[in-house]
Order: sequence, then C-alpha cells, then structure tokens
Amino acid sequence: MTERLLLLDTASLYFRAYFGSPEILAPDGTNVNAVRGLLGYISQLVDQYRPTHLACCWDDDWRPQWRVDLIPTYKAHRVVEEVTGAPDVEEVPDPLELQVPIIREVLAAFGIAVVGAPGYEADDVIGTLATGAGMPVDVVTGDRDLFQLVDDAAGVRVLYVGKGVGRHERVDEAWVVEKYGVRADQYADFATLRGDASDGLPGVKGVGEKTAASMLQKYGDLAGIVAAVDDPTSDLGPGPRTKIRDAAPYLAVAPKVVAVARDIDLPRDHLALPQAPTDPEGLAALVERWSLASPVERLTGVLGSLVV
Repeated sequence: MTERLLLLDTASLYFRAYFGSPEILAPDGTNVNAVRGLLGYISQLVDQYRPTHLACCWDDDWRPQWRVDLIPTYKAHRVVEEVTGAPDVEEVPDPLELQVPIIREVLAAFGIAVVGAPGYEADDVIGTLATGAGMPVDVVTGDRDLFQLVDDAAGVRVLYVGKGVGRHERVDEAWVVEKYGVRADQYADFATLRGDASDGLPGVKGVGEKTAASMLQKYGDLAGIVAAVDDPTSDLGPGPRTKIRDAAPYLAVAPKVVAVARDIDLPRDHLALPQAPTDPEGLAALVERWSLASPVERLTGVLGSLVV
C-alpha cells in the first residue's frame, strides 16, 4: 500500500459538521451532531483516499499573540474574552463547545493522532507536517490560506471543502492558477495584498484579487512589487504605486502573519493510521454514553478495510 498522509484541519471540519447537520441528542440531552459529523467525514475521506497516516491537526492557540502583535486586528472580531497569558477565548456556540472534549476522547480511543503546538494554529501544524513529509500529502480544509502549501513536485495538494466534504475540490497547482491567476507559491503574497475580512486582515486598500494577480504576474512576488514602487523607471501605474506605498506599514508585517509556519518542532512517528481502535473498551463506553454507534461502527469498518 502506497504511503499517503491525510492532514485534517479539524476545527474547520467540526464547525462544518455542527452547522451543517441537524441536532442529534445523546441520552443526557447533549447535542452530538459535530462528533458524529466529524467521524462521518473521517470515514468518507479515509475510505476514498486510503491514507496510511493521518493527523487531526489542532488549534492549540487559534489566535497566536505573535500574530496579534504584528496585526492587532487579526481575528479580533472572533474574540469573546481576552485571557492574559493564555489563548483568547473564541466565539463558539455552547452546544459545539461541549462537543470538543468528546471529539478528543473519541479520537484518542480510536488511536488517531491529534497534533497541536503551543503558540500555533492548526494551519501551522499542517504546514509543518506537510513539509518534507516524504510521501504524498492531502490537506483537508475549508481555509483558502492553505493553498500556499500546494506543491505538485512534493505531492502536496488541498482537498478543499468549501462546497462541502462530499463535493470537495482537489486543489493542485493548475487549479490555483486557473482560479486566481497566480501560482501556488505566490498565493501567500496574493492573500496578503487582497486581505481577508474573516481573519481581520485589511489587505491593501483598493487592491482586489484581479489587481493583486496582475501585479504578481508582472513582478513575481511582493518584494518585486515593492521594488517596482520604489523604482521611478518601473512601469507600475500611479494608482497601484500609491496604494502599495500607502500600505507600507501593513506590508512590512503582514507576510509573516499570512505565511503558514513550516518549521515547528513536531513529532512525526505517531501518525500511522490504526486498522482497529486502540482502546476498544473505552470506545465502547463512549459509544454508549453519547449514542455514537452508527458513526463509530462505520469508521471501525473503514479502518479494518485498509491493507498495509
């Protein structure tokens, strides 16, 4: 069986499961739709792509202070409580927040690796594990920022679930070029210029996707664009030149915020996907307590069908 690594942007998936499926109650009245939905997504993806290794990547810090120090508006609209010396509290519906510990317990009982890193987001964990993996990598996410990791030569692609897990798109370098007019290795600079309101990144005022793409096509990268601004002999028009110059303070820090970390010190020796639950008794207790028989049975069957 050819080795393949599947990296899940876990929060992206359990948020999608919570908002995309009806309420399902456990015996004690707790809604478990996100738990069941996430297990269903994992079953579907493992069955379709037959990975040998899998990591549920986790936001140990969904809004790292080092990013906030550079751009204070970064994800600020999602904060419901600022916590000194600890990650800020993100706005999460109470019925979903109650399910997150259950998700962790069920994944642990299956023996599926959950990987996070203090001071980093799941995106950074994904970027690190995808870099130098030594095998093809599929990144499952609804976050466009991770398009910057796409690398045909290294076998890294994104399974983009923006339209749903069942209708996900396989994002390779040609897909990125066709969709945005930039190469995958230009995508981080493209996102920096364009900005992203959902992450509190203002972008360069007056520069949208088309203008960002055309400048990157002509000047190669953000450094090339900035150099063109400072070069009076360049053919950069007066409008874009002024916009880039006015955004200089933002452009001095934004690339570090937008770029996904790829060099976190993370273990990689525990990512092999088990062919059976590693704690069947513990899993059985969770099934009974949270009414998870159907999704657990399905995932157990899919894991058992994997051939090493």
